Amino acid sequence: MSQFWLYFRLGLEHVLDWQAYDHILFLIVLVAAYSFTSWKKIVWLVTLFTLGHTLALFLSVYEIVKVDPAWVELLIPVTIIVTAIYNIFTAGRKEHNKNANLLYFTTIFFGLIHGLGFSSYFKMVASNTDSYFLPLIEFALGIETAQIIVVLGVMILAFIAQNIFQVSKRDWVLVVSSIVIGIILPILHENFLAI
Repeated sequence: MSQFWLYFRLGLEHVLDWQAYDHILFLIVLVAAYSFTSWKKIVWLVTLFTLGHTLALFLSVYEIVKVDPAWVELLIPVTIIVTAIYNIFTAGRKEHNKNANLLYFTTIFFGLIHGLGFSSYFKMVASNTDSYFLPLIEFALGIETAQIIVVLGVMILAFIAQNIFQVSKRDWVLVVSSIVIGIILPILHENFLAI
């Protein structure tokens, strides 16, 4: 059971680490346009991101896929900016008018990219185990739990902003997405220069 908590906690800390806040920024822009009434769609998005993240870790730790870490570090902020820009261009639309299949596919794909960014560290931590399979599942459960915590926080803030302070949903999405772009652009620039 202690091994379960080790990898579960590692998954939690991977998402909730304020020093590596790219994961949190991605989750913020991923769900910025949704409200509590869309909870099923939100759970699907979060779970698909976790599945993509876990699949990338699996492919990487078993050395099925090898990607230059510098490219992964560049692509992670790109996924955040693309999601934020998508929000900006669709901020005035109704939720049901958005292409859900495209959103689900890109969420899995972006999960793959984010998972590749953590694979070297995970491989190092799990190096003394006979198999990576169980630690990957335990880690994924920690990630999913942490993501739900972050998303719940974003949804509560959105509810407060829109229902108590009367900020329109469109303005909420535009402001949140713009702030995230402002935070992530310097990181993108720095990672681009590192290639």
